[in-house]
Amino acid sequence: MRFAVLLSAVLLVEARRLPAIPSSIQRARVVTLRGGSDSSAEDWQNQAASYAASTEEKVDDAISSGGTILAEAVEDVTNKVDAVIQDATPTDEGASIPNEIFNLIKSIVGAGVLGLPAGIAAFGGTPLALIPAITLMAIAGTLSGYCFSLIGRTCAYTGAKSYRQAWERAVSPKTAWIPAAACFMVTSCSVLAYSMILSVTLPSLAKTFLGLVISRTQALLGVTTVALLPLCLMKSLKSLGPFSLVGICGMFYTCGAMLLRFLDGTYGVDGRFTADLPSELSPRFGAPETISDLLNPKIFLLVSMLSTAFMAHYNAPKFYLELKNNTLPRFNTVVGVSFFVSFSLFVAVASVGFATFGKACAGLVLNNYSTEDKVMSLSRIAVALSLLFSYPLAFVGVRDGLLDILNVQERPDSLLNSVTIGLLSVITVLAYLLTDLSKLLAFNGATWGNALTYLLPTYMFISCAKNLRPELKKE
Repeated sequence: MRFAVLLSAVLLVEARRLPAIPSSIQRARVVTLRGGSDSSAEDWQNQAASYAASTEEKVDDAISSGGTILAEAVEDVTNKVDAVIQDATPTDEGASIPNEIFNLIKSIVGAGVLGLPAGIAAFGGTPLALIPAITLMAIAGTLSGYCFSLIGRTCAYTGAKSYRQAWERAVSPKTAWIPAAACFMVTSCSVLAYSMILSVTLPSLAKTFLGLVISRTQALLGVTTVALLPLCLMKSLKSLGPFSLVGICGMFYTCGAMLLRFLDGTYGVDGRFTADLPSELSPRFGAPETISDLLNPKIFLLVSMLSTAFMAHYNAPKFYLELKNNTLPRFNTVVGVSFFVSFSLFVAVASVGFATFGKACAGLVLNNYSTEDKVMSLSRIAVALSLLFSYPLAFVGVRDGLLDILNVQERPDSLLNSVTIGLLSVITVLAYLLTDLSKLLAFNGATWGNALTYLLPTYMFISCAKNLRPELKKE
């Protein structure tokens, strides 16, 4: 039926292009029918025959042209329908739910978790501080997971394949620089934190395993020149992918080692390793507190740190698109399990670290452990290797983010090398000047981290529901 209607419409359009009946033929036909003697009537039959032949050719052309137009129209409609079906139908290719869960946990859980004990120590000095701290972690984890899910839902409704593209389609292309700038600032702070951690971890390792005493500055300049710069100048980073497994395994090992040291009492009042620690890193607890004592403005340091602790939101579109049979319920399963496991690990590290050292917790809790402690030294090795091989992966995000903000389209190797050296130099200088990791994490969370994790996903999804799919308002 649709074919017949479309064919009729095509032929009707083409029929309008047929030649009109000449006026001489019309007059001759009228005179002949009336029995008149107009001189042109004698040629009526010849002219009519000529017109009939011309019309027949035109009709044939119209049918042929109509068939061509019809074929093109059908092909165009078919392609569009196939595209819609492909976008709407979950893909059978991609990562399984267990693989997605593992990769997402690996993205969420980073070295920043080692700064959480200092966040608790900022507002409390007794184990009672763990109650509001764990409550805040639960709230932050729930909200972060929900906003992560909102980004995936926005990608599902708009067909976007990146955070920036989701913003362009849901909100406006004119303001797409906002999420780009947020991603750039967040990844910049992450890379800066990596440099700061390496600068304090490597001296401890050198002393423990090599018997060498090197300063923080020497370690920072050495690792930047010898390792980080060559890695960041690499054109392909695929070979570094397997090393990211070291990170998540190292974090679980660190959590177990911290729990072991808390239970065996080696960092207690008369502990075996306590004497090796300087006074500012030795375990220290405050006077008894009440819950009301803990609700002071310093608690917002932990709140700000938690904004970046659960952050992997700039990769949410990637996780949604790469999921096999990527329906929203399956995606939400990945998100729920991953954020719950991450929350559990955060609670374990923060609670054990704070319960061991109290108000003496350093910005990087590994600094509280003795360099003579071989068990914790293995944790330092795992963290250092994880950061070393994750560094260029994060740095590429910083470099490309800057070029995107500046709208640089042509990116020859010479330009990439120059930008890499310039950015790495700035990051190294900042890592030398800054020493408190917890404050950096708090600043990052209070500014761009909050925007990227909570504000932008929420606003983007509301705009999507309002502008693209009105029926989503009911949700």
